[in-house]
Amino acid sequence: MKISAIQRCRHKSNNSATTSSLPWISPLNFSKPKLDPPPEITLPSNETRRKNKYITHDVAINLIKREKDPQHALKIFNMVSEQKGFNHNNATYASILHKLAQFKKFQAVDRVLHQMTYETCQFHEGIFINLMKHYSKCSFHEKVLDAFFSIQPIVREKPSPKAISTCLNLLVDSNQVDLARQLLLHAKRSLIYKPNVCIFNILVKYHCRNGDIESAFEVVEEMRKSKYSYPNVITYSTMMDGLCRNGRLKEAFELFEEMVSKDRIVPDPLTYNVLINGFCRGGKPDRARNVIEFMKSNGCCPNVFNYSALVDGLCKVGKLQDAKGVFAEMKSSGLKPDTVTYTSLINFFCRNRKIDEAIELLKEMKENECQADTVAFNVILGGMCREGRFEEALDMIEKLPQQGVYLNKGSYRIVLNSLTQKCELRKAKKLLELMLSRGFLPHYATSNELLISFCKEGMVDDAAAALFDLVEMGFQPPLDCWELLIELICRDRKLLYVFELLDELVTANS
Repeated sequence: MKISAIQRCRHKSNNSATTSSLPWISPLNFSKPKLDPPPEITLPSNETRRKNKYITHDVAINLIKREKDPQHALKIFNMVSEQKGFNHNNATYASILHKLAQFKKFQAVDRVLHQMTYETCQFHEGIFINLMKHYSKCSFHEKVLDAFFSIQPIVREKPSPKAISTCLNLLVDSNQVDLARQLLLHAKRSLIYKPNVCIFNILVKYHCRNGDIESAFEVVEEMRKSKYSYPNVITYSTMMDGLCRNGRLKEAFELFEEMVSKDRIVPDPLTYNVLINGFCRGGKPDRARNVIEFMKSNGCCPNVFNYSALVDGLCKVGKLQDAKGVFAEMKSSGLKPDTVTYTSLINFFCRNRKIDEAIELLKEMKENECQADTVAFNVILGGMCREGRFEEALDMIEKLPQQGVYLNKGSYRIVLNSLTQKCELRKAKKLLELMLSRGFLPHYATSNELLISFCKEGMVDDAAAALFDLVEMGFQPPLDCWELLIELICRDRKLLYVFELLDELVTANS
């Protein structure tokens, strides 16, 4: 397939979510290329000219999906439309829109959507539901609503309850109250849909998250009046969670009993977990333990999340032996503890100066192929520093990234803060160099404290070197730090250092 020219159309839109260098090349703007006549080639009589292979819709979709560069994906999308008899359909448009949104090329997305308004093929709302999720993930909340409003003119059908539920849920989760209200008013006036259970449940969740439990109960009462949207297990679970988070544990348990006895709704592990978490947050893990026993006696096997919540609750009130017992029960029942379960125990051990037991759990995690996250490692590092085991902490920080473990800036700051506070300045200097080489900047107060400590201990050269490195990374120490350092350097008659420091001072404050 040969193409001699591609017309580039560049549009600027004030409503674009973000800028993009991607051109939008409309298939409608292509003109048939005028090719020079091919040179005369004499072929053996038994050979025929090979024809270009026709690219089908399925092949085009696979090419777009496999393409890592959105620019190239868009080029493929436009080039295949040059084929005689080829017209894009819902699937090809869905694939290119997903690719562009995946790479946050939303200006190009807008242009593709504009092009879709001229197409005659039948589109499905799934394209727009997918776009809503991409927009929400990037906090383009108004674009979420715009995508919803684009369904009817492009799909040529009214949005389904699923589209309404998805849009409403994304807006509620993002706390976009005004936009959610716009959607509901539009649905009520134009779509003539009666709210289904899913939409009602989203409204219940919204009120619970905002602490307005009474309004949530009003929504539930509306649900009871409808034959098609009666409260279900999700409704009750959401209400119970709202009550627990507001410290109304007794009411939450009463609602649970009402769900089981009055409405004959069978609770699932998620419902039970709401109560377990609620009692644990309220400092009543014994009652949470009773919930797990109730689960087992009623034929609902506790899952990893149920046990993890209970282990965490027991650890927080200092009941280590009980927590260990639940941990053992969890493993004996065939469940594999997750990172949250291990981290709860590790945190308890570290807080109670039992660092060796925490390290043993870390080894057990590795043996059980349970990947410890940054939180777990930071807890271990903090425990080591509290016990003064700085060499081990430094060794861990140096080696973990080489083993594929990600450490965040908090990991380094935990150790550096402790070294600075304990005046372990040589070790602090070593860690500072490692931090800066890996692109992590210490906390402002720690940096300042460390520089002053260097000066007070007579480590002038180390202070100057550290200051230069920190300033290069964007750190701006206060004037008293500069003054102290310059004063000490002048005492040592290292005038070259003074001039360099003064230059840095002028540059940093200009």
